Amino acid sequence: MKNTYFKPFFRLSLLAIGTSLALNTQVLAQEATGADEEDVEKIMVTARKRTESLYETPTAITSIGSELIEDANIGNLDDIGKYVPNLNISRYGVGNTGHAAVFIRGIGLQDHIITTDPGVGVYVDGVYLGRQMGANLSLPNVERVEVLRGPQGTLYGRNTLGGAVNIITKKPGDEEIASVMVKAGSRGRFATDLYVNRDVSDSFSFSASASYKTRDGVGTAVNLANPEKEIGEEDEFSGRIAGKFTLSEDFSILVAFDAVDNEGGQSPYTIEFTDPLDPNDIFNGDFPLLTPDLLPADPDDLGTTVAGIESTEYSGWGASITAEWNVSNELSAKVISSFRSSEYEGGLDDDASPLNLSEFPEEGEADQYSLEFQLNGTYDNWDFVSGLYFFNEEGFTKSGPWTFSPFNTPGGFLNDGVTPSFGDFGFFDLNQETDAFAVYANVSYDLSDALSVGGGLRYSKDEKDADALFPTFNFIEPVTGRKFVSAEFSEVTWDVNAAYQLDNGMNIYGQIQKGYQTGGFPPRPFGGSAQFVSFDETTAINYEVGFKGKPVDDLAILVALFYTEYTDLALPFSDPTAGGGFVTIVENAGESEATGVEVEATWNVTDDFVIRTAIGYIDAEITQVDPGVIGIGEGDSPALTPEWTMMFAPSYFVELENGGTLSFNADYSFRDEMQGQSVANPSELLDSREIFGFNVKYEAPNGLWSLSLYGENAFNEVYDQGRLQQAGFVGIVRSNDRSEFGLRYTRDFEF
Repeated sequence: MKNTYFKPFFRLSLLAIGTSLALNTQVLAQEATGADEEDVEKIMVTARKRTESLYETPTAITSIGSELIEDANIGNLDDIGKYVPNLNISRYGVGNTGHAAVFIRGIGLQDHIITTDPGVGVYVDGVYLGRQMGANLSLPNVERVEVLRGPQGTLYGRNTLGGAVNIITKKPGDEEIASVMVKAGSRGRFATDLYVNRDVSDSFSFSASASYKTRDGVGTAVNLANPEKEIGEEDEFSGRIAGKFTLSEDFSILVAFDAVDNEGGQSPYTIEFTDPLDPNDIFNGDFPLLTPDLLPADPDDLGTTVAGIESTEYSGWGASITAEWNVSNELSAKVISSFRSSEYEGGLDDDASPLNLSEFPEEGEADQYSLEFQLNGTYDNWDFVSGLYFFNEEGFTKSGPWTFSPFNTPGGFLNDGVTPSFGDFGFFDLNQETDAFAVYANVSYDLSDALSVGGGLRYSKDEKDADALFPTFNFIEPVTGRKFVSAEFSEVTWDVNAAYQLDNGMNIYGQIQKGYQTGGFPPRPFGGSAQFVSFDETTAINYEVGFKGKPVDDLAILVALFYTEYTDLALPFSDPTAGGGFVTIVENAGESEATGVEVEATWNVTDDFVIRTAIGYIDAEITQVDPGVIGIGEGDSPALTPEWTMMFAPSYFVELENGGTLSFNADYSFRDEMQGQSVANPSELLDSREIFGFNVKYEAPNGLWSLSLYGENAFNEVYDQGRLQQAGFVGIVRSNDRSEFGLRYTRDFEF
């Protein structure tokens, strides 16, 4: 793909291949069944901010409903990442299980510090979550999760360069029901969900849910007398309440409030030695004292002697008001206003041993406010969505007292025995405020009953003010020590698309999208204030064709082929040798590209036997590196981007004589090997992993209660979620979703 003359040919090839596949599918359908449009199951989605069929939406999207969430043992956003092609989600930041590093088609962000922005947007009922810390949401009271793949620059704007994840909750008045779920299993698992949804009057309805879950850890902080938590332990309360006021047939207001409190143990963490530790190398510090015999025998245990670093906390709350007004039969307006607040504590003992060589406790907080006004309409063959958007966020990240030997060993000296270390300067903090503005419009037009075309345009502007204080800043900024920086970023993004419905109900589409990732400031400029400078925004052009629908009565299929070019792709690179701490540099690498295909299918083999599958392939690489870029080379692949992703989930149903139903559900998930950073470093390569689960459910004849026997990660696959090379060793964040078996009981009560 590096030959520029080949790229236009490849784009045309995508269109030709997609057209050929769809036409062949049409012939197959006509020969096999003569199926027509009415046979297509109408799975409705709102990914484009209007309600439309999944099969008629001209973009790559996966919709996971509430029943599949239960049958596949999906408990949080991290689990969603196992079942969607070219989607990878891991827990990484400060070892906190509330963190979700979401990557789609090679774009995402591992970090969580306030000056960073995710590459994939996560939304709850239309409200953007600006932070990845706290994005690993539990999923009770959820109607469906929609995953949009590819740049979403028009309707969603900034920071959706890889795609977007929409979480849609059940709305007040959707159903008249109360339910309780109780779950108990191995590893000390206990969980319960309470949910109620009902109409109080003709003009008011409400819904409420409360959830609690806990699980034992997988390891111990062996050198602490009274550790606060076990390694990998989970303990979380969450809840949501919403009320809908229907003031007239044309006007309603939805008010929602949610909160979460999570206390757990640090994710399992260990190290592997990669190079001899050199006592003459200042950046090795006292690390030559570190030897394999100092590490716990069990890699799930932690050898730290720093009290409190073995535990993590996350809490947050949010409120939103959504007003909808049907101005006329053709025109509607919507206003979404929200406020969210979150805070966390965590950290890592990077050397994982009793030695005080490299410990970074950390805490952070973020408050965000957003306001969006939409004006939407349908006139004859026209359909449009338009809006104004404002987003404000203020937050901080700080750490201390931390140790990075020998630079800040209290009372110590550097290796020359003369120069004082940073001593009491073992702390840092960053603060940032962001204001984001946008205006957008998206239009579609039906040229005929079968052919529609569309397009969109969005202008986005970001203003960021940040300041930071790091130990090295005191030598460069002797008066204040703190450095203040500001930057502005803006971009016009757009998309064009066309969709055609074939005679058999199959839909073929093509689209070109431009996406935008805002610029920012590096998260860990330990090397000095000269490193605390802005990096530029990233843009992407995505070419995509696909087809969707039911070629035969019993088979639903969704296929997407894509080619994406990225300009000034901002990539983080962590380097422990670039200053007095673990420096994270963010640089615009130059250019990169990604080519891939995604296939999803549901096959009703018989009335009682269903197979769901998803396969994703991506070839992503850095194609051009600008002069002076450190650590990243041409041919390197982006971080956390497996070449192959696969899911296979068969279900079998048995109707019992008493009228009850017995269902057998299994699920298999595969993620290929991938790099821990955007560098070709063998020590940072994460091995592939395979996860198998099952759910056997009995549902009573009246449908009001069910009992399930479940198994998650049944063969106890233990895999690496992150690998970062340090001075002579690589730090490894291990998986925490270990094997678990248990029972789940659900009881519904009708009003």
